[in-house]
Amino acid sequence: MNQNKDLFENASVPKAVATMAIPTIITMLVVVIYNMADTFFIGQTHDAMKVAAVSLTTPVFMVLMALGNLFGIGGSSAISRALGEQNLQRAKQISAFCCYASVGLGIVMTIVFIVGMDFILSMIGASANTVEYAREYLLYIAFGAPFIIFGTAFGNILRGEGSAKDSMIGNMIGTVTNIILDPVMILVLKWGVAGAAIATGIGNLAACVFYVAHFLRGKSMLSISLRDFNAGDRIATSVLAIGIPASLNNILMSCANIVLNNVLAGYGDTPVAAMGVALKANMMVVLLQIGLCTGIQPLIGYNYGAGNLKKLKKIYRFTALCAVIMGTILTIIMVIAREPIIHAFINDSDVIASGIQMMIALQLSGPVIGILFLCINTLQGMGKALPSLILTVCRQGLLFIPLVLILNMLGGLDGVIYAQPTADFASILLAVIICLIVFKQVDKRFKKI
Repeated sequence: MNQNKDLFENASVPKAVATMAIPTIITMLVVVIYNMADTFFIGQTHDAMKVAAVSLTTPVFMVLMALGNLFGIGGSSAISRALGEQNLQRAKQISAFCCYASVGLGIVMTIVFIVGMDFILSMIGASANTVEYAREYLLYIAFGAPFIIFGTAFGNILRGEGSAKDSMIGNMIGTVTNIILDPVMILVLKWGVAGAAIATGIGNLAACVFYVAHFLRGKSMLSISLRDFNAGDRIATSVLAIGIPASLNNILMSCANIVLNNVLAGYGDTPVAAMGVALKANMMVVLLQIGLCTGIQPLIGYNYGAGNLKKLKKIYRFTALCAVIMGTILTIIMVIAREPIIHAFINDSDVIASGIQMMIALQLSGPVIGILFLCINTLQGMGKALPSLILTVCRQGLLFIPLVLILNMLGGLDGVIYAQPTADFASILLAVIICLIVFKQVDKRFKKI
């Protein structure tokens, strides 16, 4: 715990960023491998409709991830700022609140999924060819909802106190468990999409067991004890103020995927499967940069809470450089290896041809998309709810969804394919402008103190 404090206060910027970001990047890499493995093993059934069904249900799974981020990213931001202010008791109360709130919400979502299954399937655009596969997948995901939300939340909560390595271990335990179970349940036991969902639930349960054990062994300065639970004293509002914009990002991604899948479905099931594969492949570029930027958020929060704006800006600039270098390298790799990557998921020639075109389009913003995530995480770390909300809503809501519809009318399927990179470039420009404005405002406020 003293080591965590020393990391926040005394470590050099490169060392602090590396210590916090590398475990998070590794976690995201494992998540990427899991997502690719999940689609890969479903693809080995040689049924494009099963691949399409899992692609259709991805937005619903992302809603559960979003609710985990509601308490994870919101709680992490509030905890790091409380620690920067040297208020350990408040940090304990925040973590206990996030613990019980995430479990409670998970139980509610299980009920919602089961009761509203038919409506959900209709909303995500499941066709006659995919609806039963999608139903099968979502039924088992519903029972895993409490574990998915809690596991997602506490992977972030541990980073909030500087325990990035333990957060990484928990995530890796869950994801590796999932990856190991996937081929067994999908191919050996012949459970198909149900096997993929069951493996996901068990993997998240394993991660939850690790996180709970982490607290029971006394390895954390935080708390999940019921006696520390407190939703008052602006604890719930401080978590939700940042958690809502953060979770809204995932929810809007789900809504955007639903809109995208419904538009693509107008061209048949093949484009839906192709875009699902292309998006899975593109996760390598996107999630690793998200990992970098999410990893440094506690450093931003701690230094903002401590009033050290100079170090905060150094962290921001150094991370921006790392994001551009990483994004460029990853984009080059994905473009060069596009055909074997897509072919690894599925053997359908039509899906492969469409998937390669879609994958190339998604890479256009790859070298600089990390700047957007950096700006969002910086604003979240500083507790700037409204600016982070604006950026979140713009990328997947106000920009992407209208662009999908407009470009579909103007350019058909080709237009739809280029909606995401167009929305990305516009969002990046807006993000940089908003961050510069916020930095100037904070500069003025700190000078008056």
